[in-house]
Amino acid sequence: MTSESERELHLQRAHYNTFLLESRHVIIDLLTDSGTSAMSSDQWSVMMKGDESYAGARSWQNMEKAVHDLTGYPYIIPTHQGRAAESILYSLLGGKDKVFISNTHFDTTRANIEYSGARAIDCLIPEGKDPSRIYPFKGNLDVDQLERLIREHGAGNIGAVILTVTNNSGGGQPVSMANARSIREICRQNKVMFLLDCCRIAENSYFIATREEGYDKKSFREIAQEMFSLADGAIMSAKKDGLVNMGGFIATKDKRIAEACTNLLIIREGFTTYGGLSGRDMEAIAQGLTEVFDKDYLHYRIRSTTYLGEKLTAMGVPIVKPVGGHAVYIDAKSFYRHIPVEQYPGQALVCDLYLAGGIRSVEIGSVMFGKYDLEGKLIPAEMELVRLAIPRRVYTQSHIDYVIETFGFIKEMKAGSRGLKIVYEPPFLRHFTAHFERI
Repeated sequence: MTSESERELHLQRAHYNTFLLESRHVIIDLLTDSGTSAMSSDQWSVMMKGDESYAGARSWQNMEKAVHDLTGYPYIIPTHQGRAAESILYSLLGGKDKVFISNTHFDTTRANIEYSGARAIDCLIPEGKDPSRIYPFKGNLDVDQLERLIREHGAGNIGAVILTVTNNSGGGQPVSMANARSIREICRQNKVMFLLDCCRIAENSYFIATREEGYDKKSFREIAQEMFSLADGAIMSAKKDGLVNMGGFIATKDKRIAEACTNLLIIREGFTTYGGLSGRDMEAIAQGLTEVFDKDYLHYRIRSTTYLGEKLTAMGVPIVKPVGGHAVYIDAKSFYRHIPVEQYPGQALVCDLYLAGGIRSVEIGSVMFGKYDLEGKLIPAEMELVRLAIPRRVYTQSHIDYVIETFGFIKEMKAGSRGLKIVYEPPFLRHFTAHFERI
């Protein structure tokens, strides 16, 4: 526990960037749900059987079988986490003049694509851009815009269409099976690669089962398998719905792409049967990919997140509706109407949350996704959000009630909050290491 005066000092030393805080100075950590889950007793048990052989380990065979059984894809390439998989795959598919289209590219996805020299274009449905609008599948990709973009850029210049499920940058909103099926048809007609970013595929399957007609009798695992069958390949950060602290993979139907990825894997990550992972990590992933589809776990997971969203809504705090699977997203632009987007209202709320309650969160707005025009003026993001990402199997209801109480305090004091300016930023992924000062 820390006092507010102590947290003020910690925040100043971190340059008003919560990524730069020491975790021991954080009371409740909602920065991310990536790699922050608590593993089960069964996962810890199988880790004791980890085979640490350099090549052909039994643990790799267990992970490969688990991924193959889930995805149906014949070629599985292990990586130490999702961004490593992105780096390998998008460096091969990308390059100058290439274009990638997604419902919404997340931060590392966009960075890996742009680092290759390619362009990343978001193609979200209009409903997904309105935080307050109720719509069952606000994470859907706009298929009409997709067809226009393919015609505009030429099918041969499209590196891939990437469907992120659930749509993290868009408020953790789910994607419907009908949307995935439409994308599959457009991609097949134009001979364009269709990929899933499937790090929250189990949570997305829950929403399909409860919101999309014809899926209420299917298991969550069967729904996920159907969605995998529509795509040509997938990337996963297993640190989310793999329920592990480290791990990921590339899975594909294309032997040629798999061979090219394997060559880069050996150079960058490790041998083909561990790819930067220990045997015990691979055992935990294999077990986690089974546990995550348990109906009681998923019901508890989604309801726990919804509980926070419902309480904040009742308090009058504007959030992205309906509540997503892994996080509650605050509409910081509406909450801090007196702070202009050029002064980053989302980052201001992130700092205020830490000061008031020792709660760490993350801005998903113009700090993370804003760009500059030729004159150096900010081109803001479409939404100014603050994400409260809930680690899996970690916090109790009393922790979440503390978060709610902290928002009550902030709501009373919000008129006195001030925006921030950036005083240092790197060329890529600036939100991780940027320095700020209060206006």
